[in-house]
Amino acid sequence: MDYRAGTMNRVFVARFDQGDDFLGGLQDLVRKEQIRNGWFHCIGGLAEADVVIGPKEPTMPPEPIWHKVDSPRELLGTGSIYWDEHDEPKIHLHTALGDHGTSMTVCTRKGTKVYLVIEVYIVEITGFTASRPWYDEGGFNRLRFD
Repeated sequence: MDYRAGTMNRVFVARFDQGDDFLGGLQDLVRKEQIRNGWFHCIGGLAEADVVIGPKEPTMPPEPIWHKVDSPRELLGTGSIYWDEHDEPKIHLHTALGDHGTSMTVCTRKGTKVYLVIEVYIVEITGFTASRPWYDEGGFNRLRFD
């Protein structure tokens, strides 16, 4: 385990509307505001997304099981924001998606389209330097304290 202590800095509240590209818009906001380290919470509806529902086997690196969400779902999620070695924001978002009384918990990765509205509450964290570079052994971008 490795950790750092930081301080809450700026707080952002954003609204995404019907048909918006949620993850793309969130990355745009992060770039515009230069949020280098952050945590966020989101609530609303998702119409479409490509998500990962787990690894096929518990191996390193994992082989993800992809699932296409292609109908409206209720969304409750939390995630983190750090930048990679190419100076691009990397968003790690896990969401619970509800559909007529059933739910699944996923890693939301791409192709996100908003259903009705998604509200996002972002807390910028300062006081340490961190990044999320590619981690060859694991096959994913992993948090690293610089």
